[in-house]
Amino acid sequence: MPLIQRQFCSIPRCIMSSHGAPIPMTSSACGPLTGEARVPGDKSISHRSLILGALSVGETRISGLLEGQDVLDTAKAMRAFGATVTDHGGGEWSVYGVGVGGFAEPDGVIDCGNSGTGVRLIMGAMATSPISATFTGDASLNGRPMARVTDPLALFGAQSHGRQGGRLPMTLVGAADPVPVTYTVPVPSAQVKSAVLLAGLNAPGQTVVIEAEATRDHTERMLAGFGAEISVEDTDEGRVITLTGQPELKPQKIDVPRDPSSAAFPVCAALIVPGSDVLVPGIGLNPTRAGLFTTLREMGADLTYENERVEGGEPVADLRARFSPDLTGIEVPPARAASMIDEYPVLSVVASFARGDTVMRGVKELRVKESDRIDAMASGLRANGVAVEDGPDWWIVTGQGHGNVAGGATCASFLDHRIAMSFLVLGMATQKPVKVDDAGPIATSFPIFEPLMAQLGARIQREDG
Repeated sequence: MPLIQRQFCSIPRCIMSSHGAPIPMTSSACGPLTGEARVPGDKSISHRSLILGALSVGETRISGLLEGQDVLDTAKAMRAFGATVTDHGGGEWSVYGVGVGGFAEPDGVIDCGNSGTGVRLIMGAMATSPISATFTGDASLNGRPMARVTDPLALFGAQSHGRQGGRLPMTLVGAADPVPVTYTVPVPSAQVKSAVLLAGLNAPGQTVVIEAEATRDHTERMLAGFGAEISVEDTDEGRVITLTGQPELKPQKIDVPRDPSSAAFPVCAALIVPGSDVLVPGIGLNPTRAGLFTTLREMGADLTYENERVEGGEPVADLRARFSPDLTGIEVPPARAASMIDEYPVLSVVASFARGDTVMRGVKELRVKESDRIDAMASGLRANGVAVEDGPDWWIVTGQGHGNVAGGATCASFLDHRIAMSFLVLGMATQKPVKVDDAGPIATSFPIFEPLMAQLGARIQREDG
């Protein structure tokens, strides 16, 4: 089938709001999805670009920054800590940094909205400076555990005072005389690892992080790019990352690759909608992030990489996804979980249209994301006619085969952008439409999701709230 070229340059930056009244949406079965899906910039790299730019001396220029609410909240936070952050339009931003240890004490509360990545990385970046800051977020973020970050930050000398259970709102008092630490990450978490490394920037000597399972390594790559002395070694203990503290970070020019987590939604939709042929250009394929695409290909997906290349130290390719009617359920290796933890919700949607069981183990981290993602997806899939079993750190989706998923239910998003988008993808291939009670949170990570999918051919309709 020939590819229809469609461009998205005219799509407004902010299509949805992640705050205020709920935005119910209904997704219905549609014709072939065709065209070019230019998804936004990578969220992980966008957060880190702003934070490391603020910790550098001089001006960092950023192209292709994701302008979802999560990243915009991080930009506001960097301004509050004293950096000059400027939006030049069209995804072009600049950050004039204050240097390692140069953060000023903010005048007001730092509101990180829905972003666990933002708040945990920012806490790490300020934890070894002699200042205090109070952090809060939306209802979802304020219910998420912060002890996994504040515990290792306490080893540097930082103190935290929050609600019961280590939850936001929380005041963090930075260490006046920080000490370097050696920390073994108890569960795979790029956020925890990154928070410790960012704190280590302003501690004397060497800070060492040990992780048994490799997680996304954008922080290590970008620290090296900004001029930090950092080494990574695979040992019998696991992956050992050693950072020498108190460097002078050098400003950079950063081209943010497109987000593989956002690409997951048009890619997965194309696989389950008959006749589809979608190209997603310029996607970052960092091996610590590409687990979903490997898994889909093992299930029999017609998913190919074109024009593979390296940009800014990150592997990049164009992804072509075509309708795949003969998908087969598989057991996803637990060791792959860290490289695709955010993509399990939409993988479970694809698994619903496969034949047989898709088994996902070692995924307890899903229960403490923006929502309990296992429970949210299992409940919604069951309501739409899909058999799901689940336990503390596993779940199994029994596929119905192409054309056999009933649909027809209303699904709760639980203020979780990935849950909302996953169920909207589900409705594109079910027998009856699928409704999401509130799609507003999609703005936190993928503000152009609705018009982008519509231009590919999806039928997503807003309902009266």
